[in-house]
Amino acid sequence: MAEIKILLPAMGEGVTEAKITKWLVKPGDKVEADQPLVEIATDKVDSEVPSTNTGTVKTLLFGEGDSPQVGQAICILEVEGTSTETLPQPQNQVKIELPKEQIAENIATPLAEPVQEKPAGTKGYPNYLSPLVRSMAIQEGIGMDELLKLEGTGLNGRITKDDLLQYLEKKSQKIAEVEAKAKENTLIETTAATADMNTTMATFAHEVIPMDRMRKLIAEHMVRSKQTSAHVASFIEVDVTNLVNWRETNKESFQKTYGDKLTLTHLFAQATVAEIKRYPLLNSSVEGDNIILKRDINLGIATALPNGNLIVPVVKRAETLNLAGLAKHINDLAQRARDNKLKPDEVAAGTFTITNLGSFDTLTGTPIINQPQVAILAIGAVKKRPVVIETPAGDMIAIRQMCILSLSYDHRVIDGALAGQFLKSLRDRLESFDAKHQIL
Repeated sequence: MAEIKILLPAMGEGVTEAKITKWLVKPGDKVEADQPLVEIATDKVDSEVPSTNTGTVKTLLFGEGDSPQVGQAICILEVEGTSTETLPQPQNQVKIELPKEQIAENIATPLAEPVQEKPAGTKGYPNYLSPLVRSMAIQEGIGMDELLKLEGTGLNGRITKDDLLQYLEKKSQKIAEVEAKAKENTLIETTAATADMNTTMATFAHEVIPMDRMRKLIAEHMVRSKQTSAHVASFIEVDVTNLVNWRETNKESFQKTYGDKLTLTHLFAQATVAEIKRYPLLNSSVEGDNIILKRDINLGIATALPNGNLIVPVVKRAETLNLAGLAKHINDLAQRARDNKLKPDEVAAGTFTITNLGSFDTLTGTPIINQPQVAILAIGAVKKRPVVIETPAGDMIAIRQMCILSLSYDHRVIDGALAGQFLKSLRDRLESFDAKHQIL
């Protein structure tokens, strides 16, 4: 076996040494003639040193980062033969001719158009691209069409690392200038638009109204309820024709007998109390991981005040009262609420709340639970509508008094099934109201 020394070639006038940036082989590797062995770099050019023969790498004489002198042996190969020799190295930079197709494969973007063949060494023609330059071009997304426009400062006009860095710097500066101009134009437009908006808004008068104490308390109470309970709402439609007709027939005699007006709210309240007794979980509260079932049904009736605020006076032990008793308590509490004459204990200890949205012609809504209760019933406006009703003679369309009930409930305690059962049972009770019902 013979040994061949691979020498560091000359890289141009004034270049006396080169830095080994990366070995592409290691001792014991089989190499072919012209196979790149090492990547080198100078202040002017980046290149590869190829093998001069087919053989086996015996020794690497320098490590990565070392800077051998031009003409020094950097590697020893073992080749077929009987003597040790040093083959002459070319005096110019190693030049590897690559067809344009292979060059295109080493660049991130494809050729924009066919490149005319040019003789090797023609100024500006990238007939050789070092691994470093190729890697930089790929990373920065520079295509062959851009590289062809660059004037290389390396040997024979080849593109060096510094050429590419300088090009990227100029390109970045140009992009930055374009972006700055765009931002400047946008700022001018935005400023003008803002000025126009401010001028427009200045023509509108506005007034800041501080919340009064009660509104602050309501706001805090509602937000706390949303943060505490898992709110869910269920709805059901009710035919209250019999209820409305009975009330119209008996309201005058009721007032003469008991001295109080009879409203649909009173009838809804009586039916609700009766159903709560059947579904006691709706009359509960939550304390930690415990559900507290309340023995008494303390019925809250949401009442709108003249100043726009809302208050919920409570009818204590509503389950012990008949219709006349409920009407008397509800009317009394509502009037004293509007007159600001309620006592503190008359707005406390509620276990279930009713709110009548129909007073303002609202069809339905999803009220917020009155903490620490677990449910609140909203009564929508009663409206005449054509509906399909079932009769022994078959289905028919009739004008009926219809109403939507909505139940907001705490899903931590009440599931949809229970809420649905409660609403269905309440609907059935209201729809089956006896037109011959006696006032009690």
